[in-house]
Amino acid sequence: QVHLVESGGGLVQAGGSLRLSCAVSGRTFSSGTMGWFRQAPGKEHDFVAEISWGWSGTSTRYVDSVKGRFTLSRDNAKNTVYLQMDSLKPEDTAVYFCAVAKGETYEYWGQGTQVTVSS
Repeated sequence: QVHLVESGGGLVQAGGSLRLSCAVSGRTFSSGTMGWFRQAPGKEHDFVAEISWGWSGTSTRYVDSVKGRFTLSRDNAKNTVYLQMDSLKPEDTAVYFCAVAKGETYEYWGQGTQVTVSS
């Protein structure tokens, strides 16, 4: 059983930065995949970024709209994944969710944290 808690959301002006955290309860996994998703008012639930780790190392993947602005990292000792968001734009405004994959499917989800970017 996995439990996730997001934090770090808030209100920021365009061009500013925020760092989101996703703390995972329980033991650290030797391999796995975690991701960030977001949902803006009236919009679909969209993929933002993903980090995978295992025997071959660590890899990340980002949606085109955040490449060069958002950076994923993982602190194994703290069981925490971070999403560093720089050069924020109003269109980044959304509720952000972190999730843990089980096999090919994201199964465990956090409650979400609100990010609001003003112009």
